[in-house]
Amino acid sequence: MNSGPNDASNLQRRQELQREEEAFRLDQEEKRLNKAKRGSTFVWITNSILWLAGIVQVLLVMRFFLRLFGANIENWFAQLIYRLSEPLIAPFSTLFISPTSAEGANIFDLNIAIAIFAYALLSYFLVSLTRFIFYQRL
Repeated sequence: MNSGPNDASNLQRRQELQREEEAFRLDQEEKRLNKAKRGSTFVWITNSILWLAGIVQVLLVMRFFLRLFGANIENWFAQLIYRLSEPLIAPFSTLFISPTSAEGANIFDLNIAIAIFAYALLSYFLVSLTRFIFYQRL
């Protein structure tokens, strides 16, 4: 029996299948690594947005309560909070007239409450947009 050419053909075919299998595994590993890289970038961007939004929310809530309870505007802490939050509240500052107490010291600043809500909504939108960009199905 002469099976020499057939054995050589089978050996060559096995080697070709092994190369294809290795190429497939390599391709799968590259896809997995790219997905992990995109995932870590997504987490970093999302965490950055949430941290920034948290800082903005804390500043605005502190400003709201300082005004609500009539904090002394000469106090350095109150001044710091007002200065840091002033650019954040500027787009909303003339939206509504805020009700005050009889003495005028306690102010329920509705504009700050709206700013808090608007920045929370904006951060939610940015996180959703980031999720859409990173996990969009092509």
